[in-house]
Amino acid sequence: MRVGTLWDKHLAAFWGRIPSTRAAWATVGAAFVGGLVLAVLLWPAPSVSPNPSPSPSPSSSPTAPLNPSPSPSPSPSASPSPTGFDKEAFSIDDPTSKWVVVNKSRPLDPLDYASSDMSDLSPVPNGSWQYMRTEAADALRLLYAAAKADGVTFTVATAERTYGDQRVIYRRWVDEKGQWWADRSSARAGYSEHQTGWALDIYDTDECRLQYCFSRTPAGKWVAAHAWEYGFILRYPEDSVDITGFIWEPWHLRYVGVELSSEMHATGIETLEEFFGLPAAPTY
Repeated sequence: MRVGTLWDKHLAAFWGRIPSTRAAWATVGAAFVGGLVLAVLLWPAPSVSPNPSPSPSPSSSPTAPLNPSPSPSPSPSASPSPTGFDKEAFSIDDPTSKWVVVNKSRPLDPLDYASSDMSDLSPVPNGSWQYMRTEAADALRLLYAAAKADGVTFTVATAERTYGDQRVIYRRWVDEKGQWWADRSSARAGYSEHQTGWALDIYDTDECRLQYCFSRTPAGKWVAAHAWEYGFILRYPEDSVDITGFIWEPWHLRYVGVELSSEMHATGIETLEEFFGLPAAPTY
């Protein structure tokens, strides 16, 4: 190596000037030269940093922090509302209940039940001497006001009937139409919704009073579309005589309350028998 050669020349000159110590210094020099050579050979080469790899592009999903702050608890209003409908909220057997189901296999108990807590139906036309349960009467006034605001009016044909009233009406149907037709068109005393004070019949023209054509009148169309919004249902729908036991009565409204009428509307179930899972009642 060049370093060793230069060093050897200096040593030779030095040894020539100091002959007495040549041997000792030769040993020391050799050791020094060897150490120097070894140091040069082992001296680490400067490290070359590789090209820095590009920073990864941000992920579409942000990385969660190491110490995430706790999520705020949802407020009560954010909680989902309870699901399901409580079909036992009101009795379907007690005649004082707005959910009572009365049909040919479910007579009133007692048969001569007389409703109480009654109110007249004014200002609905012909309503000043007709009565329903107060809750139903209040709802009917709202129903009538909404219909009137839409340019539609109707008249009360009949609302609450006593046991005696119903017996007279039924006997008249038997005398005029016969037993078979009477049983499809009129309830026997003790089996009528009218006795409960929760039902009424309406009309808007004399020619369609208690007739199928009521469904084609403005009032018939309006109540079919909106009665449920005020707690009423059309109790005897078309083509349901095998379930309810009575012919289609588009004029017969039954008050059940907004909770139940809304649920029946939402589910598309038209009869109380089907909604509550009761047997059909085509005959007595």
